[in-house]
Amino acid sequence: MPLLQPCRMVRHITDLPPSFFEENGYRAVILDVDNTLTTHGNPVPAEGVAEWVEAVKRTGVQVAILSNNTRKRVEPFAKKLGLDFVSMAGKPLSFGVTRACKRYGLYPGQVALIGDQIFTDILSGNVKGVCTILVEPYELEKGWFFRLKRRLERPVIRRFRKRKGEKQ
Repeated sequence: MPLLQPCRMVRHITDLPPSFFEENGYRAVILDVDNTLTTHGNPVPAEGVAEWVEAVKRTGVQVAILSNNTRKRVEPFAKKLGLDFVSMAGKPLSFGVTRACKRYGLYPGQVALIGDQIFTDILSGNVKGVCTILVEPYELEKGWFFRLKRRLERPVIRRFRKRKGEKQ
């Protein structure tokens, strides 16, 4: 699989059935925070996220947060959801994904990663060999660097949709 192509795309994390992970042999799912579980910088999970996390945990799949943010940002958010976390993950490098796999004693093929950015979340997961799932961001960031990255993501998303036979 190309390094920038996700295994799957969904609009929001809550659109993915909680049973997806167990049914596909994944024993853990690691989640980005900003624009995946909530809007950027928001300390409160988006509507339905807490219930979705609980439903995934009830299937027996481990759930954790993997974020490039600092512990100060990630820890209180993770506590609200009752989740373990890895902060300062260093995405797009795969060190954080490696730490999460080791923490749970799992091989990359047993792990799924969900995030909103191709050049950080998807790239780091694909480098490590985990299943990557791209979600649409809750809101577009305002900074020039984010706007540039989002523009560069568009052709990758178009190729993915074309390959999957989705409408543009």
